[in-house]
This record gives sequence, C-alpha cells and structure tokens, in this order.
Amino acid sequence: MDNSLDRDLLAQLDMLDAHNRRRRLRVLATDHGRLVGIDGRRLIDVSSNDYLGLSQHPLTKSRAADWSERFGAGAPSSRLVTGTRGIAVALEERLAAFKGCEAALLIGSGFQANATVIPALASLGDTLIFSDSLNHSSIVHGCRLAKAQTLIFRHNDLDHLDQLLRANAAYHGRRLIVTESVFSMDGDRSDLAALVAIAERYGAALYVDEAHAVGVMGPEGRGLVAALPPTSGKVDIVMGTLGKAFGAYGAYIAGSRALIDFLINRCAGFIYATALPPAVLGAVDAALDLIPKMDTERVRLAASATRLRYALNGAGFDTLQSSTQIVPAIIGTEAAALAAASTLNAAGILAVAIRPPTVPDGTSRLRFSLNSALSDADVDVLLAAIMSLSN
Repeated sequence: MDNSLDRDLLAQLDMLDAHNRRRRLRVLATDHGRLVGIDGRRLIDVSSNDYLGLSQHPLTKSRAADWSERFGAGAPSSRLVTGTRGIAVALEERLAAFKGCEAALLIGSGFQANATVIPALASLGDTLIFSDSLNHSSIVHGCRLAKAQTLIFRHNDLDHLDQLLRANAAYHGRRLIVTESVFSMDGDRSDLAALVAIAERYGAALYVDEAHAVGVMGPEGRGLVAALPPTSGKVDIVMGTLGKAFGAYGAYIAGSRALIDFLINRCAGFIYATALPPAVLGAVDAALDLIPKMDTERVRLAASATRLRYALNGAGFDTLQSSTQIVPAIIGTEAAALAAASTLNAAGILAVAIRPPTVPDGTSRLRFSLNSALSDADVDVLLAAIMSLSN
C-alpha cells in the first residue's frame, strides 16, 4: 500500500532541512547534575531554564523522593474524579501566598495553562484579546483556541496598545490584555505598572505570564508582578511555571478565589488532565522553602548576565533590549546560527541556535539562558568562546 502520509511527512522534513530549520533531539547525559555530551566531555550549560539550579538541590530531590514514597508514583486521575489530594491543596495555598493572591490552581504545564486558560476566560462571552506580538507560542495557541478576535500590538509598544484599545472603546464585550513579564526569546521586560494603568483605563482584564521572572526577580524571587507598588492596581490573572526556577515541572494560575473556582469548572486543561504526581509536588514544596532565601544566587545570576551582555556587545553582537538572565546574540541566518552553536559546542558550551518560526525571519540567534550555578570560571570560558565567534 502506498503510504502517502509518510511521503508527505518526509517531504516536509526535507524542506526543513533545506532551510536549516529541522529540529533534532540531542542525547545528553548528566554526571552529578552536570551535562555530558555523547563524547564524554562535560558541557557548560548556558541554555537551560533551571535558573537557580534547584533541579539538583538536595532538598528538592529528597522531598520529591519522600513524597513519592509516601503518596505514590503518580496521581490516579484528574483531580475532579479521584485525584485531588490534601498535599495539592496545601501547595496551592502556598503558591497563592507566594504570589500575593487569594488563590492558585496547579495545571500540568505552562503550555497547557496558557493554551487552555485563555479559551476558558473567553468562554465568559464576547471577548476581545490584545496580545503582545512576541508572546510565547502557548499564548498564541490559547488565543486561537479561544476563537475570539485577537488584536496584536507591537512588542512592548504600549502607545500602540492604547491606540487599539481606544479604537475599540465602543466594543460591548470583555477586553483581555495578555503579555509576558519577561520575554523568553529577547530577555526583555514588560512595563507592568503602565500595563496595569492602561487596563484600568479601559476596563480590561490583565493576564501576565511570569514563567521567566518567578524565582529570579522581584522581592524574594516572587516575580515582577510582586514588585508592583501597592498603589498601582493589580494584575488579574498570573500564570507561572514550576519547571524553570522552581526546578521541577508543571504550572499554576494565581488570582482571585472567583477566578480559580471558575477555572475548576471551565478550564479543559485542568478538568480533563491527570493531576501532577506527588514527587513533583514535593519538589515544588521544597523550592518554596528555598527561593525566598536565595538573594545571593539572584545577585550572582544578574551579574553573570551583565558580564555576558557586555562581552557580546563588545564583540559586535546585538543583544536587543535584554535586561534579564536571558541574553540573545543575534546572528542572522539559520545556517550562521547553527555554525555559531557548533563552534561553542566544540569549546564545551551548550548553546542552542534559535531559528524561525520561533523567532522572526532574519533574527536567528544564540539564546543564552544563564543559571546561578555557573562559576566565574564557566563564565570566563563562555566569554572567551564568544570572542572567537567574532574573529
């Protein structure tokens, strides 16, 4: 039988190869938390989102093992069937307090949260969504699944957002502004105080993805939403992930009690998904003990990022408006970005080439994502390798 599906799939893969856009899985091992290539060489990791090194912290690992031993390897079903446990409810209460909100709800992953919470909010009735042009793919998918009209404002251009809101001032339905606090590919920040003011001016709800800010920024690592002055108003919906600075897996939504109760009834990504396993809950519980006390690690991380930006700019690389632990080095073409990543790999550095469609055409880049476990010697090796790229 002619397998037309495989033929079409292979043709698509050939096209991706021709444009240097094909992704391949790369097998790496770990040795006491350090990445090791297939040739046995240790790799300096400047690509992961384990910003505080908590995936390898003794407390997160021991509590994950303890909770797995005490409560089981997995959850039996979705939480609305047989899966709700007291440890999940207690952890949600801790997350809500950490974020300064009334309530929180655990969800399987950050992608799952954005892709299903936004449609749930749109199900309230006529909704007009205003989304930053560089929002994460999960937000883009959420807006599409919402089947609501979505207007895209230029990245961090709040004048443009204001224009779009003003042009739709007569809209009779709900307005929802969606943004990230730290953008995952450019490493820059949104102006949350100004966004809150705009949302209040037009009676819009504000949804903020804090995936790359929580643990790293704000008072006690509670994120940029927590850094807003008390008089500035509030963010209505906060999404955060547990697989980055928390070093574990999963995500949460934080906000009002009414929001969380509504999502329990209307969010498909919660209702129809198996609950997070006890080991994950234990690791997150431990991370909540650790993160508020990690100011030294946060200072170290910020200093490493500043050194990296300075070196990249000195070598002639554009780092855009990065002001965080995420530092892009714009290369240009897909082939050039892949070659640069290969050069760094040869120097013992895991740096990933990010290519379209993840980023706009012509802006293929090395995306450096630093962590506080990097030593000064590690950063020195990275900076020396960067100088070789510019020669």
